[in-house]
Amino acid sequence: MKKIEKQRQFVSRHLDLFRCPTCHEPFTELQGNSIICRQGHRIDFNKHGYLHFLNGAADTEYGREMFLARRQLLTAGLFQPIIQAIAKALPNRTLKILDVGTGEGTPLYQLASLRPGLDDCLVGFDISKAGVTLATQLAMEAFFCVADLRQLPFNDHSFDAIVELFSPSDYAEFNRVLAPGGTLVKVIPNADYLGELRQLLYDDEDQHASYDNSRVKELFAKHYPNCQTQRVRYQFSIPDGLQAALVEMTPLHWGRGAKQLTPAELAAFHQVTVDVSLLITRKS
Repeated sequence: MKKIEKQRQFVSRHLDLFRCPTCHEPFTELQGNSIICRQGHRIDFNKHGYLHFLNGAADTEYGREMFLARRQLLTAGLFQPIIQAIAKALPNRTLKILDVGTGEGTPLYQLASLRPGLDDCLVGFDISKAGVTLATQLAMEAFFCVADLRQLPFNDHSFDAIVELFSPSDYAEFNRVLAPGGTLVKVIPNADYLGELRQLLYDDEDQHASYDNSRVKELFAKHYPNCQTQRVRYQFSIPDGLQAALVEMTPLHWGRGAKQLTPAELAAFHQVTVDVSLLITRKS
């Protein structure tokens, strides 16, 4: 079955999830390769099988090479303990799960593999067309789309769980689309996250040499006073040949003072610290 047909079938089964980004009315009809809202606005499936919900062009620096590098590292297990912790934080029942900033989709793919037999409804979105195009290539039952975090193309109370790894948040939109009793899991880096890479790229006095997540935690706690925090910290052995991909997959090397690593420096880079916090809450 072609990708576009699989995605059409998904949307046909779950049309009640989606609302028009132009008028905010629900989509009510699937006609050919288009979905149509109550006001007659139409969005077409593209050749890759996803829907593009942005009203304008996407503004992102994340390109295909970065997402391909990310997929290599994640497939090798870079985030596996994080995904396992997310899976444990979610209720053990069939859920409608929204993956915020899904990128190339591997975290959602790995999460689905840890929830066999539950027949979850899985939706991932990103502002990057390059990431979503790669996500549609994954062999999984899920729907991916290009969408704006600040104007989610989903109806109120549509999802039982929202998962977000290292992405910006819009808590007003999260609260709108999350059903009562739903679970929100936000993953943020701690100070030691990829610390060895920071040390290679920056001098100690450079602003990019360290990271402080206290403001992110405080803002989350302000919105969700009863939230819980779970730390996940481990060492990851970098497979031979993937050192350059690790550098490529993260915006850490974008800083003005970032050094260009030599082949010798990359070859000697064997292990990296993964240190994150899961911020977990349930909507009352």
